[in-house]
Amino acid sequence: MRLVSFVLMTLMTWLAAPAAAQAPGQRHIAIDLVAETERPAAGGEVTLAFVSRPEAGWHGYWQNPGDAGVETQAHWTLPAGVTAGPIQYPVPHRLLIAGLMNYVYEGPFTQLATLKLPAGLAAGTRLPVGVKLDYLVCTEEICVPESATLATTLTVGDGAVPPERRAEFDGWRRALPKPLGSQASFAVEGGTFRLGVPFPAGAAAKDVYFFPLTDGAIDYAAPQKMSRGGDLLVVETRAKAGKPAAVEGILATGEGRGFAIRAMPGAVAAPKQAMAWDTALAAFAGAVLGGLILNIMPCVFPILSLKALSLARSGGEGARGEALAYTAGVVLVCVALGAILLALRAGGASAGWAFQLQDPRVILVLLLLVTAIAFNLAGLFELSAPGAVNRLAASGKGGAFATGALAAFVATPCTGPFMGAALGAALVLPWWGALAVFAGLGLGLALPFLAIGFLPALRRRLPRPGPWMETLRRILSVPMFLTALALAWVLGRQAGVDGMTIGLAAAALLAAGLWWTGLRQAKGRTLAWLPGTAAAVAALAGIAVVTRAPAEAAAQVAGAEPFSETRLARLQAEGRPVFAYFTADWCLTCKVNEKAVIETAVVRKALDRGKVAVLVGDWTDGDPTLGRFIEAHNRAGVPLYLWYAGGSSQPEVLPQVLTQAMLIERAGG
Repeated sequence: MRLVSFVLMTLMTWLAAPAAAQAPGQRHIAIDLVAETERPAAGGEVTLAFVSRPEAGWHGYWQNPGDAGVETQAHWTLPAGVTAGPIQYPVPHRLLIAGLMNYVYEGPFTQLATLKLPAGLAAGTRLPVGVKLDYLVCTEEICVPESATLATTLTVGDGAVPPERRAEFDGWRRALPKPLGSQASFAVEGGTFRLGVPFPAGAAAKDVYFFPLTDGAIDYAAPQKMSRGGDLLVVETRAKAGKPAAVEGILATGEGRGFAIRAMPGAVAAPKQAMAWDTALAAFAGAVLGGLILNIMPCVFPILSLKALSLARSGGEGARGEALAYTAGVVLVCVALGAILLALRAGGASAGWAFQLQDPRVILVLLLLVTAIAFNLAGLFELSAPGAVNRLAASGKGGAFATGALAAFVATPCTGPFMGAALGAALVLPWWGALAVFAGLGLGLALPFLAIGFLPALRRRLPRPGPWMETLRRILSVPMFLTALALAWVLGRQAGVDGMTIGLAAAALLAAGLWWTGLRQAKGRTLAWLPGTAAAVAALAGIAVVTRAPAEAAAQVAGAEPFSETRLARLQAEGRPVFAYFTADWCLTCKVNEKAVIETAVVRKALDRGKVAVLVGDWTDGDPTLGRFIEAHNRAGVPLYLWYAGGSSQPEVLPQVLTQAMLIERAGG
């Protein structure tokens, strides 16, 4: 089946993309042949390295390429008596394209092979070695079969390895999977493949993933779920129809590390429900606390001001009903967004919290909604239709429910303390535990209004209704206009100048229709809502023409570079401290941290003095590679701030609300 895929991809490349054909001598993966020693000893071994560097946007394949691709084939030309072992591969990466899972290398990688020399060769004997590598190289759209003919000449000697060459090969060997040393077990029950791996409880394991070498054991594209209990690590995924006698593969444990395992059929216990309950309860508590803190975040406050106005109007009458309705709206939207997120991830997408804001069409809808609210508060028109969807500033349970729903929807760009870790934990919990965590987030966001609704002492502290409320209403329109301005900026970042122009034009059209509606309301005309409704429908038509523009680099700090795991590894090898932060244009918390802390002159000077490398991961467009890296650090979205001390491979995860002192202190003052 994989051979058929290879033939089809090659044929499609030749037919649809002739421009991708190689010029003579040009390859999309540059490969160098390096010998660990040029003077191997007779009767000994020498390791050869295929040092590969794919062009930007191209990738090579692992030993088992996954749903599509071809394993690298080596055709050796060796002196008599010299034999070559199999190619050894470093731990691969995952790349999901059109529902097909590919096991690939998107950056520089090195394969190793060992030659065995016969005994009795005289010192000084020349050993010409040649190899022809046949392999497949692809982008996300096209594939090209390539060949590389490599050669070197060895001379029989004492087998000494130069120190600098030994250091190079030691680094390449560290990228190879290590033998586990213990036999694993696997079981297939009801279409579920469960792998049990003996793994010390104290050993670190992040972004755990099983790369199978045995074909037909699992569905490559199906998501994998990991759980740990004592000294046992369990991986669950969807099984294929085959029933292999043994399953071999690599258990990746994060940061390029992996273990070669062989699993035999046996009993593998399902993850302990008690453990899931404990984790779910802890994550639920964190989500409630995170949602509570979210009330003071800048992206939520403008919406909360609407509810404060509603409660002030109602006084003590009906406050409990409004508080419950508001809570229902918040919790329902949080759970719905969480359910959609889990469904996307179950389908293989690398989605995170606030996934919907990666779509410029959603930003356009929010821009129009916030524009309508702002003009309503400014007095341009009145929401006189009982139970209308946008009846957010009026009293009543319907308005409270809609206010809560809007608050939860607009709050998704923000991530505060406790919230990130809780949502990250939700992604590895069973579905019922994950939904409980999302409900906890909504409950925390609604807690202040529940307290006001059910505690008379707090209600008595609310000011009495009066003429001052009209003035307050006009004042509250200001943050809503500023929110609309911020959404227009985000739309421009996502969809370019054309997209922002469409959004502003749609907002202006909506405002004109609402102004006309306001005039008709003032004159007591029937069907006063007709112009506003027609304008809203016309403005929403902009959804059909707004498209995403190529994302621009988010780096603003002088000397900052776009994040990549390859660049991070190089900086770590140089022993440099690294500050890596992950942001998105729609993340208001990120932008506050950047303007108030990261991009300030005092922090820039401290980073320069400490020779700190700054890497910026821009997740505006939902880059799945960044998404997997963020998830590996127990986060469901941005912001994420990582500090790598010089020479350290393990980062310090900084709080989601930064201060200048945090970065200055770590940079050495």
